[in-house]
Amino acid sequence: MIDTARYPDLDGKAVLITGGGSGIGAALTEGFVRQGSRVAFIDIDAASSEALCDRLAREAGSRPLFLNADLRDIDALRAAVAAAEARHGPALALVNNAARDDRHDMMEVTPDYWDANQAVNLRPQFFAAQAVADGMKRNRTGSIINFTSTSFMLNLGNMPSYTTAKAGVIGLTKGLAGALGPHGIRVNAIAPGWVITERQQQLWVTPEGLAAFIERQCIREKMVAADIVGPCLFLASDASRMMTAQTMIVDGGVM
Repeated sequence: MIDTARYPDLDGKAVLITGGGSGIGAALTEGFVRQGSRVAFIDIDAASSEALCDRLAREAGSRPLFLNADLRDIDALRAAVAAAEARHGPALALVNNAARDDRHDMMEVTPDYWDANQAVNLRPQFFAAQAVADGMKRNRTGSIINFTSTSFMLNLGNMPSYTTAKAGVIGLTKGLAGALGPHGIRVNAIAPGWVITERQQQLWVTPEGLAAFIERQCIREKMVAADIVGPCLFLASDASRMMTAQTMIVDGGVM
């Protein structure tokens, strides 16, 4: 982990993270645990998630609550949110992180593939926000952080359904900010650039491709999952209390 600022208001705050068991999500889970937050996360990968919980219990002295659910199943998502609330109280910070950036050829996309892609990359963000909204309204405070991506801004042609979903996250963020702002709830988005996670390394990173991409960044260093933690903590904390309906780009200066 990269050392990050301490936000006293995050200590003891109930935080819910989707896709929190690996990649960027695991870094976010660790970041909030180390702030002293009561962290619950939803993930479909039980093995990676349990390993993360074991490591954080050992290294940070606090074990997050892992909730095994497929976010494509909205009833299961709602049940997971309810289970987190039963353990920790209403989530006052929701991080909608879960996504799959599978590559796909435009001409090979079927209606079923399109719907399945949106069911992972866009639909759960709305229903997770819906599920936590009542608890945040009761407390007259809350922060929802939706993860989008700079990929839809780069005219990439090899994942059109994914980039459509990520563009949709911006519209969702602004719409939710308008709906929930009168209740003291803030809604913002984070747009990471190319963050080199284990999944990226296994599937798409080549030395040549990575070097070429880093050359496009103003800050010419490889981005890793820990680089996204600080911006997310800031948006979850009272330090950003008058910031809503915004998208924070964290990409080393490509855009």
